[in-house]
Amino acid sequence: MQHDAVIIGGAFAGLAAATYLARARRRVCVIDAGRPRNRFAEASHGFLGADGSDPSSILARARAQLAAYPGVTFIEGEASDASVRNDGFAVSLAGGGEIAAHKAILAFGLRDELQPIPGLQERWGRTVLHCPYCHGFEFSDRPLGVLFRTPMSVHQACLVAEWGPTTLFLNGADLVPESMEMLARHGVTVERDRVNRLVGEGSALSGAEFEDGRVADLAALYVAPQSCLASPIAEQLSVAIDEGPMGPIIRTDADRTTSVPGLYAAGDIARAPHSVSWAVADGVTAGTSLHRALVFGG
Repeated sequence: MQHDAVIIGGAFAGLAAATYLARARRRVCVIDAGRPRNRFAEASHGFLGADGSDPSSILARARAQLAAYPGVTFIEGEASDASVRNDGFAVSLAGGGEIAAHKAILAFGLRDELQPIPGLQERWGRTVLHCPYCHGFEFSDRPLGVLFRTPMSVHQACLVAEWGPTTLFLNGADLVPESMEMLARHGVTVERDRVNRLVGEGSALSGAEFEDGRVADLAALYVAPQSCLASPIAEQLSVAIDEGPMGPIIRTDADRTTSVPGLYAAGDIARAPHSVSWAVADGVTAGTSLHRALVFGG
C-alpha cells in the first residue's frame, strides 16, 4: 500500500482528518477537486477564531500547515473510481493514475440544487442563504424571507424570524392549519403567490417580484436546497446511504465509520445540519478513529 489513508475531499472535514493523521506520523494522501461547497460565500461565520474569514483563505492556510508534515501527499484532481482491494482501497484519478491505501475517508461534500427562479443562483452564498446561524447576524432587523420547498420550511421560517421580520413565500404551495398557527405564533408573514424573480443590484437583494408585478422588500432569502453527493464514489463502494431532510446522508456510527469496513465519512455528506465547525469536528473524529483502527486493527 502506498499510503495508510487516502482522503477524498480536501476541504474542512478532509483537511481536519488529514491533519490529525499527519500528526500521528501516518502516510496520508488527500485528493481534492477544488470545489468546496461554500466556495460561493464571501465569509464563513461561527468558526472559532476565524469568524468572518474568507473560507478559501481558511482552507489555504490549513493546506499550507498540513503540507509541512512529512508523509502528506496532495493531489489536485478528481477521484473517478474506487474499489476495495487487498484489504484496502484503490482510488483511480480522472487524470490517470491510482492511489492505494489501507483505509479511506470520504469527505467530498455535497452539491446544492436550487429551485429554478431567476436571480436565485447568482446570489447563492451572498444574499440567498441556507443557515441563519452562519449568515443571519449580518442581516439583523432587515426584511427576511424563506422560500418554501418542503414542510420543514415552516420550521425554517420560524427560526429565521429570530433575526428579523420574516415572510414565508409559499410559491404556490398550501399549508395545513397547524402550520399556519405555528407561523402566526412566531410572527411570520405568509405570502401565497409565486415568486417570478429576485431583484437587486449585482449579488445584493432588494426584493422578490411576483407574477402579478408586485415586489416584496427583501434583504436576504433563506432556502433549503435539494442536495446530492458531489461524487459517485460512495455508491461505487456500496456504502449504506440514508435519505435525510435535505438529501442523502452516508450512514456512519459515532466514530464516523461507514457500513464498509475500513471506510469512514465526514462532513456534510455524513450529517445534518451542516457548518464548518461540525465538518472540522467530524473530520477530527474520522481521522482519529481511522488511526486507532490502524493501531489496534479493525
